[in-house]
Amino acid sequence: MLSRKEPKRYEGVEKRVQWVALALAVAFAWLLQQFWQLQIERLHEFQEMAETNRVRNERLKSDRGVIYGRHDVILADNRASTDIVFVPGEALLEKRREICMTLEELLNVNGEALYAEVEKNKRAPFTQITVKRDVSRRDAVRIEEMRYKLDGVFAVVHPQRRYIYGETAGQILGYMGEISQDELDRWRGYHLGDLVGKMGLERMYEHLLHGEDGYAVVTKYAWGRPQFLTDRRGVPRIAARDSHGHLLTEEAPRKEPNPGQPLYLTLDIDLQREAERLLRGQVGAITVLEAETGAVLAIASSPGYDPSVFVTRGLSHERLKLLEAARPNPMRNRCYVEHYPPGSVFKALLAAAALEEGVIDKNSTFFCPGFYQIDGKGRRWHCHKRSGHGHMSVVPALALSCDVFFYNVGRKLGIERIHKWCDRLGLGVLTGIDLPGEIPGLIPNPEWKQQVMKDAPVWDRKWFEGDTVNVSIGQGSAATTPLQNAVLIASIMNGGRRVRPYLNRAIGPALSEPLLSDETLAVVTEGLYECVGRDEPGARGTGRRAHIPGMTIIGKTGSAQIMALEHHKKYETEEDIPYAFRDHAWFIAGVLDREPRIAVSVLIEHGHHGSTAAAPVAKEIIEFFYAQEAAREEQAPVTLARQGGR
Repeated sequence: MLSRKEPKRYEGVEKRVQWVALALAVAFAWLLQQFWQLQIERLHEFQEMAETNRVRNERLKSDRGVIYGRHDVILADNRASTDIVFVPGEALLEKRREICMTLEELLNVNGEALYAEVEKNKRAPFTQITVKRDVSRRDAVRIEEMRYKLDGVFAVVHPQRRYIYGETAGQILGYMGEISQDELDRWRGYHLGDLVGKMGLERMYEHLLHGEDGYAVVTKYAWGRPQFLTDRRGVPRIAARDSHGHLLTEEAPRKEPNPGQPLYLTLDIDLQREAERLLRGQVGAITVLEAETGAVLAIASSPGYDPSVFVTRGLSHERLKLLEAARPNPMRNRCYVEHYPPGSVFKALLAAAALEEGVIDKNSTFFCPGFYQIDGKGRRWHCHKRSGHGHMSVVPALALSCDVFFYNVGRKLGIERIHKWCDRLGLGVLTGIDLPGEIPGLIPNPEWKQQVMKDAPVWDRKWFEGDTVNVSIGQGSAATTPLQNAVLIASIMNGGRRVRPYLNRAIGPALSEPLLSDETLAVVTEGLYECVGRDEPGARGTGRRAHIPGMTIIGKTGSAQIMALEHHKKYETEEDIPYAFRDHAWFIAGVLDREPRIAVSVLIEHGHHGSTAAAPVAKEIIEFFYAQEAAREEQAPVTLARQGGR
């Protein structure tokens, strides 16, 4: 009997089959675990991702906050700006060129360039192509009249910043510009292409004025981009198609944008306009504060600019560079972004400091022969009155601006105490005004000289008595801003309290404790009152051109030298002196017997003398302000009576 040969089995095959089976079991278990995670555990996450791929949030921009001045006058708001757009997909292919040529006739645009843009977007025919931005009402009406032959042409309305008074207060309000990459990285809630405040209050209060954008949820396709149109009031709505023509629907209730917060200012726009009018044709600055609070009523600088120009035309980086390079520079407000030698207005501070330190009293006198020498020898520092004033005490020295008196006082006081009182009363330090870009100015002292002259020979780094003499009348390296000098005169008026200037009414006043005694204030006030003069003939004060009959005004003139007086000798008259070498003209003033009491600081660059160039300007400012206040008081009862009659 033949035996059947059994198949030969390879050694270890059972073990291999077991390993394969185990591997398959593990793989299937892993797949089941992944299916469980995808379908059960992370279901909502992937549903949200799928929904995100299907829909998108389209931003609805918020209106910018309105800026109000004193008495709630609107200074900056938003107007409806109309852009004309062309959606080629809404017009027949053969009519698109004809429509472009018609738009050229109606809107004075380049029809060929417009048609080239249409051809460029041929693959996305429902893209909105901007034909002309911010069209006039007349242009918008003409488009409406010709709509029957302008298929696909629409008017899109959006809010645009409007500055009601043009150039008036333009430097204070600032201007709008496209957000930079650095700002985009630092600020939340902004997008590329957004307009933000670049200077002035628009910049300072960007976080309040910006508002909160809303959004609308719309369907999304792989390549198309939703195309917004607006109704006649500028309310956004979604067009029926995206840029490729896909039908769109709005998926959920939209979140409406929240407008920016309003900003209420202390700025008196009528006074600001008058101050800018008085500066027209000159380079200079005028600051007016409420002496009791520090509220800024006017802060004018010349030359200036109209921020509306930047809104309508845009501001390229190159154009901004050209503006900033202009001389005089219209982009810098001279009240707080430029500093100048304070000249003789500094004597008001020096007198107060010397009285407080006990260096002099009301009856202390020094003899003025028309010049001053340290220890009676060496260099001569001249008085502005070359024949001299004779024996001077502090009150007539302030009234007549005797340089020699204050040379003596400055040396007795010493530079360290001068510097201390400048810090206390706000000269050479930041005032804290709520505007960007304020500079501190400078009151020099030995430490400062050591630092700036560290590479010079040792004898040039030393502080000399002559340096103190120069600082004593606001010359040498001393430099202050017109705003700081307004703070100084306000402190003398309000009982010796240093004020912090402010524009935003929500900030409110911030005053120091009294820094000057009543006795000191009485002496300094008397000297500044004598400077302007009494209601009597023969007044001799250097500020007499600011005198207003029936009004109690204190003041101090100043002429800040740009170059040594010896260099002026070669010119026969002052008008022969080149403009850049002429002295700056200063005048600070305060009104004591009216409400509200105002502090005024006037600077006229290269105006020669404060007595002739700046004091008359201060007089006109004071007269204008109180005449305006009186007119408002007369108007108020009439207005109330009419309202009651209703």
